[in-house]
Amino acid sequence: MRQKELRIALVCYGGISLAVYMHGVTKELWRATRASRAFHRPAPDQEPRSTGVEAVYRGLFEAAHDLRGMKLRLLPDIISGASAGGINGVFLGQALATGQSLEPLTTLWLERADIDVLLDPDAKPWGRFAKFWAQPIVWFVLKWPGNVVSRTVAEGTRSEVRRKVSRLIRARWFAPPFSGIGFSRLIAEALDAMATAGADGGPVLPEGHPLDLLVTATDFNGHLEELRLNSPAQVVESEHRLAIAFRRAAGGPGTHDLAPCPDMVFAARATASFPGAFPPLTVAEIDQLVDERGLGWPGREAFLRRIMPSRWKRGHIDGAALVDGAVLVNRPFAQAMGVLRDRPAQREVDRRFVYIDPSPDHMRIAPKGGATVGFFSAIFGSLSSIPREQPIRDNLEALEQQSRERGRMRAIVDALRPEIEDAVEKLFGYTLFFDSPTLKRLTGWRNKAQQAAAEQAGFAFHGYAQVKLAGIVSDLAELVCEAAPDAATRPAVESALWRHLSAQGLDHLAELRGGARADAIAFFRSHDLSFRIRRLKLLARRLTYDWDEAEGVAPADREAARDMVYRAQALYQGRETVAGLGPGFTETAAVATSDPAAVLAAIAARRDLMGIDLQVDAMIVAALEAMSKPLRRRFLHAYLGFPFYDVATLPLLQGEGLGEFDPVKVDRISPDDATSIRPGGTFACLRGVEFFNFGAFFSRAYRENDYLWGRLHGAERMIDLIASTVEPTLPNDVVRRFKRDAFLAILDEEKARLVAEPGLVEGIEREVRAAFADA
Repeated sequence: MRQKELRIALVCYGGISLAVYMHGVTKELWRATRASRAFHRPAPDQEPRSTGVEAVYRGLFEAAHDLRGMKLRLLPDIISGASAGGINGVFLGQALATGQSLEPLTTLWLERADIDVLLDPDAKPWGRFAKFWAQPIVWFVLKWPGNVVSRTVAEGTRSEVRRKVSRLIRARWFAPPFSGIGFSRLIAEALDAMATAGADGGPVLPEGHPLDLLVTATDFNGHLEELRLNSPAQVVESEHRLAIAFRRAAGGPGTHDLAPCPDMVFAARATASFPGAFPPLTVAEIDQLVDERGLGWPGREAFLRRIMPSRWKRGHIDGAALVDGAVLVNRPFAQAMGVLRDRPAQREVDRRFVYIDPSPDHMRIAPKGGATVGFFSAIFGSLSSIPREQPIRDNLEALEQQSRERGRMRAIVDALRPEIEDAVEKLFGYTLFFDSPTLKRLTGWRNKAQQAAAEQAGFAFHGYAQVKLAGIVSDLAELVCEAAPDAATRPAVESALWRHLSAQGLDHLAELRGGARADAIAFFRSHDLSFRIRRLKLLARRLTYDWDEAEGVAPADREAARDMVYRAQALYQGRETVAGLGPGFTETAAVATSDPAAVLAAIAARRDLMGIDLQVDAMIVAALEAMSKPLRRRFLHAYLGFPFYDVATLPLLQGEGLGEFDPVKVDRISPDDATSIRPGGTFACLRGVEFFNFGAFFSRAYRENDYLWGRLHGAERMIDLIASTVEPTLPNDVVRRFKRDAFLAILDEEKARLVAEPGLVEGIEREVRAAFADA
């Protein structure tokens, strides 16, 4: 049975009131992940059967298992969001980390995300005739022919919107009308409600798997960052971008919360602090919330120092005023890309970047080009539309470039394969007992192959060794700075490590005639973690694709071998991060600049790579014994031949070497991509786009409509994503049947809740049955 993981890095855009639609989408991702967890339980037949739409998703995983022999697991392990997308990301991350329900967030969006609730009590007009002098403005905005409400709001909802806009205009002026502390209270209440509802089955991700949450915010006043130049040597500039990041291994020790409640409220409130509507977030506001609720905030200083190090260093934390993350970074792809590198893998991975864009064609929101820009158009367009229309081309081009490099990597490996296989055959072709490996023999063969690759490379080995050493030093410096961020800068740590290595003579690693010196070999054996991981990734690639139809190689044998390779890879990857070094390393890391030798010795002892090498060799020997002879020889040749590949490819690929071979794929979820029920995209389905994307804040009926379409579109695209991962792809009629069943299950689940607009659910149900009459 082939095992595979569909890993999703989710990017949630800002969208103002379209956040309600995004909540519906993320809810389907959460439900599909729960169904995947249930399917992968040790005894799935003894698990309570899934119900509703989760039963449909589970059926899809079972179909992949029964029809294609693939056991697929869905893992959304990276979440990046801005503004309204950031709020949804915070709650989704908490649900994935804990197993808690997202239903309380649905209640928050439907019942509380309303202009009347969000208005600060001190800002509300005291009566019908409050601010009578503002009535001409109200009349101009709401009643003047061609006014903004008539142009952007559906006729049936205009009276409700006009009433609420009138109160908004007659609220206090020259200060944000919405309550900042009130918003923080709403977020905290929703998190409390999730905790009260309890965790059903524990974390949704596998134990030990990292979950990364990243949200953007904007430091309105800016903080100083140092720049190094030629002349002058150092300058400072004001930086306004701010990223708030959380990472937690699922099912780890202690609390299962993604982060303490005040930290998550801080992140959600900061990223969605829409300029002019809400006051900027200050640390004092969260302190007030903590005092009101009697929460306590034991990690306060560590959290603030981590997310705002420059301000903390200068003692300017109290001066931070944080506004909406979408002001500068509305499409946070780069943040998600930044945490890709150190993801562990225990089986084959299909990595997807999935972004939610509820309104991909923003140009249709209001006429542009030649039309006079009015008062409201200028304000709302500048704050809500224009920043969100900035293209993601740069991010996608970076991912495309990465994919091209991986394609080039595959071409290089394919071109080198005949010559390297010939070299390995000459090296071991007449070796006694080659078909009967033991732990001692395999260790000796591995060392022999590495030395032969170095010697045959000649002078090219010098460049390879220097590239490898530079990569190791860079990784070690990053590890030290992650463990002790306040101790020293990364350049300072790297300089200290290089001075120490130079003093030991390790800046010259190779002998004149090729091959590494004895002390260099000892250093690499203690610290070259990346080499081990690259070697196992090449083996995984060979087992997955290159030997798919090799003569004499049974699929079951290949799958068993691949499972062993991923388990071995996980042993090394567990030592990549600070968490893998165990407790107490922070104190050692703090002396990196003054005593780099002690830090290197501590890392070597804590990682114990040579000890893991012996474990992995034992795992390989046990697996080789169970293999057929053709697969055993192929496996040994690839494993022992890896140093030849690495010498040739590492310098060419700027130190990245043979990592992941497969490209990262990008998928979008938007109304324009989910047309099985109703064609026409955003403007045929969503109501929140009215009134410059603020529409759903003025009407519960709008919120219910957008939430329901978010669930339906999310279900359609989740089924598309899962089906596209299965190889060969599932038949189209099977996929259509699952979509129909998912739509009907969602409509049945929501029928009793969504009543603000009579006939909404029943009308869409008729559309579903008509669209899938042949399914």
